[in-house]
Amino acid sequence: MLNPVGPGFIKTASRSLRAAMAVLAAFILPGAPRAVAQDGPVALIRDSEIESILKAEATPLLRAAGLNPDAVHIYIVNDRTLNAFVAGGQNLFLNTGLIMKTKNPNELMGVMAHETGHMAGGHLVRSDEGMRAALVTQIITLGIGLAAAFAGGDPRGAAVIMASSGEFATLQLFTYTRVQESSADQAAATYLEASGRSGKGLVDFFRNFQYEETFSDAKRDAFFRSHPLSSERIEALRETVTRAPHFETKDTSEDLAQHALMIAKLKGYINYPVETLNEFPETDTTFPARYARAIAWYKDVETTKALEALDALIKEQPENPYLQEFKGQVLFERGRIREAEAPLRRAVELAPKASLIRISFAQVLLATRTPDNVKEALDNLIPAVNLERENGMGWRLLADAYEQTGNSPMARLATAEGAFNQGNMIDARNFARRAQELLTKDTPEYRRASDIVNAAEGQVMRELRGRGG
Repeated sequence: MLNPVGPGFIKTASRSLRAAMAVLAAFILPGAPRAVAQDGPVALIRDSEIESILKAEATPLLRAAGLNPDAVHIYIVNDRTLNAFVAGGQNLFLNTGLIMKTKNPNELMGVMAHETGHMAGGHLVRSDEGMRAALVTQIITLGIGLAAAFAGGDPRGAAVIMASSGEFATLQLFTYTRVQESSADQAAATYLEASGRSGKGLVDFFRNFQYEETFSDAKRDAFFRSHPLSSERIEALRETVTRAPHFETKDTSEDLAQHALMIAKLKGYINYPVETLNEFPETDTTFPARYARAIAWYKDVETTKALEALDALIKEQPENPYLQEFKGQVLFERGRIREAEAPLRRAVELAPKASLIRISFAQVLLATRTPDNVKEALDNLIPAVNLERENGMGWRLLADAYEQTGNSPMARLATAEGAFNQGNMIDARNFARRAQELLTKDTPEYRRASDIVNAAEGQVMRELRGRGG
């Protein structure tokens, strides 16, 4: 579940994610949403259930593109604006605003298929070529203006030419981007067809927002500033998908239910409780609506109502690990630690591969501070952090678990790992050195601490040189 203090949390982007988005910032069009990568940290939402839904929708598309689904990371950006992008290689970012504005799973899959087209086509890397071409255009135009000035021509004409150099470069870059967008459109149609899905959703999504093309960059949604639309582009895509054998394929009832649940859950967490209760009144007895109301009551600290609503949902879906996870979270955050243990244990049994749930369960176990529970917490945290390398909460809990068992060397190493994976190189180096003091030499743990020291020191030195220090 989404939780500002637990593992289903809204967090700021780690060092590696900021680096990935810095790659995007270097290549975005003039007027594109630079704040995404440059103006401070990006808030990411973590939630096991929503991530599992998105992964299930993306997996057939990624396979159709020849990509390994396990190597592609999908991140949910806590931003109400409509945007989606890829950055830093195989990292797909989806804004909550975009997810919530899609009308059905097919539209969302269409957007993901389009972004997969950018990913598989290496467009972020190739954008460097477009940027260089635009820069050359600008330099050449400036050169013409300077030549005119030095040749004794009209200085006003030379000034106009030089002032226009940026516009010429922008036109060059837009031409390059249009080629990439059309390529990603056609790739998306191929992936959707190969996975047995219709391309209609992507066309519908583009048509729904075609009016964006009439707006200035200041009013246009981020997605359409970096993915410029045109009637010709939409028509070319429409012609392709309407000829495809799966054009008339509809979303399954299960897919529609999962999509509705995901949007209701996002709204329940992002909106104020009063907004959620107004949008999902008690007269709405659908599963997503009742889920959203349970979240609203939980946020509004109406614990009894939230738990009653959750128990009713669990009675309908007793094998749903995410409902059990949510119940455990509500109980834990209300100080009912012993009661929280059972639903979270059940959640882990139902979803053993869900690392975020294991981390939540471990947090509850550690809070009891009993030896058996601490050992069980270790058994859950070690595999979880190996999969969730950038999860700071997981590493902090692992360090606490080691400390409670009297294993200070491993507690220091876990703290160093957490700092290193989140980009805090000074803390990583310092804690790894402290771990080295206590670890036995020539053991895997000692060598790992040495690796962290060396890598962290190298990074610190590079940053100092970059600052002229």
